[in-house]
Amino acid sequence: MFMSGFGGQGVLLAGTLLAHAAIIEGKNVSFLPSYGVEKRGGAANCTVVIAGGDVGSPVVGNPSVGVILNQLSMDKYAWKIKVGGICIVNSSLVDVGKFDRGDVEVISLPMNSIAQQVGEPRMVNMVAVGAYAARTGAVSLASLAEALKLSLPERNHKYIPANVRVLEAGAAEILKNGKLSAL
Repeated sequence: MFMSGFGGQGVLLAGTLLAHAAIIEGKNVSFLPSYGVEKRGGAANCTVVIAGGDVGSPVVGNPSVGVILNQLSMDKYAWKIKVGGICIVNSSLVDVGKFDRGDVEVISLPMNSIAQQVGEPRMVNMVAVGAYAARTGAVSLASLAEALKLSLPERNHKYIPANVRVLEAGAAEILKNGKLSAL
């Protein structure tokens, strides 16, 4: 999977969380973060490969799933998703109107609005991860909850319950749309 947005949206934390959850489940994983020198506001993306067998490369030219958090990322990366893949889009910030690929399943979720409704407007990344997990079944919500202990610095462990609520809200949105995978 490939996730992209701007710095400050928690893209790299989301990738770290997915990697830790996969390890907890005994899967092989590769995590490749990338970000601009600007940090907040600059480009941020990551690739996470989760596999039952060997991982050949952390570089994926055509990911099975793209999680897109802002318009620039949509314009730049959505076309790379492989045929038959899934594009999960933050419709709070992205207009998918010009994305005319009929060979990719597009799931538009108002991620900023969902995070706001849960009372955690800064946790858009957790909405995205919850939606990704629910749609693909790559990792379980239980493993993600456990992985938060590994992914967040100890000083932020007090926010784990809030993160779990937002992960569940993202997954619930997928369920509401009838796109749930087996968790």
